[in-house]
Amino acid sequence: MSSAVYEHGGNGRHENVTFLTNEQKVAPARRASIAVGVFVALMVVAAVVGFLVWLFVVRSKELENESTFHKHSSSTLVYSGQMKLLKLEYSPVYDDPNSKEFQQVARDLEGIMNNTFTRDPLLSKYYTKSVITAFSEGTLAYHWSQFDIPEKDREIVPELSEERVVRALLRGIRQEGRQAGSIAVNVSDITASSTDPRMAREPRSKKCFYSLMAESTNKEFTSPGHPRLYPANSRCQWQIRAPKGYAIIVKFKSFHIEDDCANDYVAIYNSLSPDSTYAITKQCGLRPPTNPLEVVSSGNIMLVNLITDVVQKTGFRAVYAAIPTIAAGSCGGSLTAPTGNFTSPHFPSFYPPLLDCTWNINVPAGRRIKIEFSMFRVKEPGVDTYRCHKDYVEVLGKKFCGERRRLVLSSTTNSLEVKFHSDESYTDKGFRIIYTAFDPVNPCPGQFACTSGYCIKKEQQCDGWNDCEDMSDEKSCKCDEEQFSCSNGLCRPQYFVCDRVNDCGDNSDEEHCDCGKAEERCGDGACIPQEFICDGKNDCADGSDEVSCVAAAGICNDFSFICKNKQCVNKVNAECDREEDCSDGSDEQGCDCGVRPYKHNRIVGGQNADVGEWPWQVSLHFQTSGHVCGASIISNKWLLSAAHCFIQPDSAYKITSNWLTYSGLRDQNIQDGSVQKRTLKNIITHPNYDSMTNDYDISLLELSDPLNFTNTVHPICLPAPTHVFSAGSACFVTGWGTLREGGSVAQILQKAEVKVINDTVCNMVTEGQVTSRMMCSGYLTGGVDACQGDSGGPLVCRSDVGEWIREITNI
Repeated sequence: MSSAVYEHGGNGRHENVTFLTNEQKVAPARRASIAVGVFVALMVVAAVVGFLVWLFVVRSKELENESTFHKHSSSTLVYSGQMKLLKLEYSPVYDDPNSKEFQQVARDLEGIMNNTFTRDPLLSKYYTKSVITAFSEGTLAYHWSQFDIPEKDREIVPELSEERVVRALLRGIRQEGRQAGSIAVNVSDITASSTDPRMAREPRSKKCFYSLMAESTNKEFTSPGHPRLYPANSRCQWQIRAPKGYAIIVKFKSFHIEDDCANDYVAIYNSLSPDSTYAITKQCGLRPPTNPLEVVSSGNIMLVNLITDVVQKTGFRAVYAAIPTIAAGSCGGSLTAPTGNFTSPHFPSFYPPLLDCTWNINVPAGRRIKIEFSMFRVKEPGVDTYRCHKDYVEVLGKKFCGERRRLVLSSTTNSLEVKFHSDESYTDKGFRIIYTAFDPVNPCPGQFACTSGYCIKKEQQCDGWNDCEDMSDEKSCKCDEEQFSCSNGLCRPQYFVCDRVNDCGDNSDEEHCDCGKAEERCGDGACIPQEFICDGKNDCADGSDEVSCVAAAGICNDFSFICKNKQCVNKVNAECDREEDCSDGSDEQGCDCGVRPYKHNRIVGGQNADVGEWPWQVSLHFQTSGHVCGASIISNKWLLSAAHCFIQPDSAYKITSNWLTYSGLRDQNIQDGSVQKRTLKNIITHPNYDSMTNDYDISLLELSDPLNFTNTVHPICLPAPTHVFSAGSACFVTGWGTLREGGSVAQILQKAEVKVINDTVCNMVTEGQVTSRMMCSGYLTGGVDACQGDSGGPLVCRSDVGEWIREITNI
C-alpha cells in the first residue's frame, strides 16, 4: 500500500507526504563451523524411489491469478482515510450506523464529498461514490471514495494519486462545509491512502462485520468457521472500541492465513478506517506458537480486517482487552544499576504507535556503558534504513531501524541516553537491550574486544572468520604456512585456493586460477581441453562438460535426469525446478516436500531449533537408552537413516521392537499432542554397507502405522541421482547430538550451518576416503558440526526454488 498525508493547523504532525510499500524482509544468518563431515549420498537414492509415495498438489493457474491487489487496482481505485470535525460534538450515538444522528451527519458529509469530486476536472471522470463508515472520539469521521477506470484510460492511473485526492478533499470540504445546512462542518486534518478495494464496506453491511467493545477482561473473536477453514473470498471486519483513556491489546493465539499476502491477509489499523497512514501491520502465513502476533493500539480504537481469496486455511483465534493508555505507552526511565535490561513497550508484542521514550543510564565515574540488543526489529515498509525517518532507536546521536541480528554500542562516558520513537503507522516487535558497565582499560577480561565493544573468545581472533562483524578481529593477522593470505587480510586454508568458491570474500583466493588458453574448467575445478566439451563423453569427473549441450538433448548419460517415460533430460537439477522438462511432466511430480509450514526467521547456525523449523526430523529411541540416532521423513510410511545405527556388534539393534520413532519432536523431555510416536515394522540396511569406509551407509525404516502430516510433521525432498550440490553452498545439519565431545545429548533440537566442500579438496583432506556415493560438508578451520547422536539425521540444502533437499549425516 501507499499513503499520502496532508494536515493543516493543530499540531502540524503530518506536514509531509509519505509513501509506504508493504514489504517485509528477513535478517541475515551467522556462519557455523569446523571439521569435515562426510555425508552419504546420491547414487543410493534410486534404491529408495520404489518405496516413496508422494502426493503432488498443484495449484491451477486460475487460483494463482485470483484477486491480488494489483488486479483489483487496475480497474477500481479506492482511497480511505479520516477527517477531524472541529465543530461537531462527539456522542456515543454516532457509534451506531443505524442511528438517525449517524445517518444525518454521514449523509451531509457524503454529499459534500460527492460535490467535491464531481467538480474536479480529472476526478469527476472516474468518481463513483463516497461513503462515511464510522465516527469516533475526536471527533473523527472515517471515509472511503471509489474511482472506476476504464481500460482505455489505464495510463491515467498515476495521476489519480493520494495527494490529488487529499488536495481535492481539503479544498472542497472546506468550501462546501461553510454552506452545509444541517451541520457546521470545519475540517482540520484529512488523510487518504490507496486501499485494497476488498476492504471498502458499507457501514450498515452486516456480512462478516463485528463491532466489539474491549474491557479489562479478555474476550475472544475468531475468523469465520475457526478452527475449520474460513470461507473463500471472505471480506471480514472487526471494529474494536475501548472506554476513553484506554488502549486495546489483541493477541492471536493461533494464526494460519495463506502464505501470499497479496491474496489473503490480516490487516490491523490504529484507526477505524483501512488507511495505511495508521496501519499497524499486515500479516499472512502460519505463525508458530513461539512467535505469536500481538499488537497494541495507541488509543481506544482498532480495526482488524481479514481478506481472502479462494484458497482456504484455518484462520485465527484472538483475544482482546482494554488496558490503560498510560500502561500501553509507558516507557523510559533512569537506570543506575551496573547491569540491567529494558525493552520496547509490550515486548515481544508489537509496540504501540505514537511513542517517544527515553532511557538514561548512569554508572559510576570511570566506567563506560555497553549496550547489546539481543533482539532488534524496528521495521517499516519502504523505509531507508540509512535515514530511519519513521520508527527508530537513537543512541550516541545515530538512528537505527530495520532488523539487525546483532547490535552492540559503547559509550565514551559513564552516562548514555537511549531514545525510541514510533510514528502513527506500522509497528514491529521492537527491541530488548542488555546494558553493562565496563572498565575502558580492560573491556573484555580474558577475551578479545571488538571495535564495537562486543566480546569474543581469544581463539576466534585471526581464525579467518568475521566474528566481530566489523572485521576488527581479522585485521593485522599473520597467516601461517598452511594458510592463504587474502587481499583483505583474512587467512584461509590453502585448500580453499582455486576451489571455485569465494572464501576470502574479495575473491582473491580464486584469482589466477584459470585453465590454459585452450582449456575449460570442470565443475570440480579440473581443466580439460576445449575440444572435450560436448563431445558426447564424460571427460569431467562430474560430467559437467556434457551438461546442457544442445547435441546431448535427449541423449542419456550417467548425469541425465531420466523421466518416467525414459526420456533423458540433460540439465542441471531438472527435478522440481518449477519447469516441466519431461514431456510427461514427471520431473515436476512428487514436489510437495521440503516445505516448512511455519514461517521462521533466517537460520543462524549452532543453536536451538524453533517449533516446526525442521518438520522432517525424527528422533530414534533404542530400548531405554533414549535418543540414539536421527532419521528423516520421506513419506508417511518411510524414514531414511544411516545403516551404522542398526549394524552393531549387539544384534538387538536390528530388532524392530527395540525402537521407537518420534516425529514432530523438539524437546526430548516434552512429548505433547503434536509429537507422533510410532514403532518400526521393518529395518532395511544397504547390503553393501562397509563399516570401515562408511560407504553405502544408508537404511530405510518402514513404520508400523502411517504418519499424519501436520505443521510440525512433513516430508523432506530426496534429490535425483544426478542432483548437483554446488561447492560453497550453505546446508544445515540438525539433531540432538552431543553439544561437545564426550557430553550428553542435547535436550532441544539443534541446528548448525555448514557448507558443501569441493570433492577435490575433500579428498585431499580425507586422503582419498570419499567415494562417489559421498559428499563433503563442514568447515576445514573448525567450529560447529554434527556430533555423536546426530547420525542418520538430515543434512539439508535449499534448492533454487526454496524446497529443502536432504542427505544423511554420518558421524
